[in-house]
Amino acid sequence: MPRFGPGDVRFFDRVARLYDAAMPRARVGPFADAFAFADRPIERVLDLAGGTGRASRGLAALGIDAVVVDASAGMLARARDAGHPTVRADVTRLPVRTDAVDAAVVVDALHHVPDPDAALEAAARVVRPGGVLVVQEFHPRGLRGRALVAAERAVGFDSTFWTPSELCERLAAAGFEPRIARGGFDYVVVGRVPEHSSGFRESH
Repeated sequence: MPRFGPGDVRFFDRVARLYDAAMPRARVGPFADAFAFADRPIERVLDLAGGTGRASRGLAALGIDAVVVDASAGMLARARDAGHPTVRADVTRLPVRTDAVDAAVVVDALHHVPDPDAALEAAARVVRPGGVLVVQEFHPRGLRGRALVAAERAVGFDSTFWTPSELCERLAAAGFEPRIARGGFDYVVVGRVPEHSSGFRESH
């Protein structure tokens, strides 16, 4: 059993009040670049495992109001205090109808999700054909990557990390058309839902 429970939720409940002071603001540029891969206008967006709404604050700079979805009540309370609409839910079982949104983002968070493949499949269901899923993660290779992996294990997180190509393979398996939008330590991959998509799109 992970030290902080599935998804490390107990840890994030404890640190919610301090989280924003410790974490940098999400950058807007990668969102804009990744959204350009979409075949539809990006208006309705889910910020999955979005915590206090760091990514949503970045999206607001693009004129997009996202809904923050997270399992941590403490983190969501901070997101609501910042003015973001929120939904408390497991991102592997989204309480959202099929084809409900134009895009979803997961920023610095997928590595905490106990079943990342289920989360990607859930995103593939709720994002409309032509829409995109944008995932920002940390490259586990190299000096910085190995240090991060070691630090997360030392804290007691139940984290899993992937290289950009490995994460693209997982997006493809979930039904997306993937590409690497930005390389480096904090890389970004984007997956577009094909217009003919049908694999995980049963109605909920």
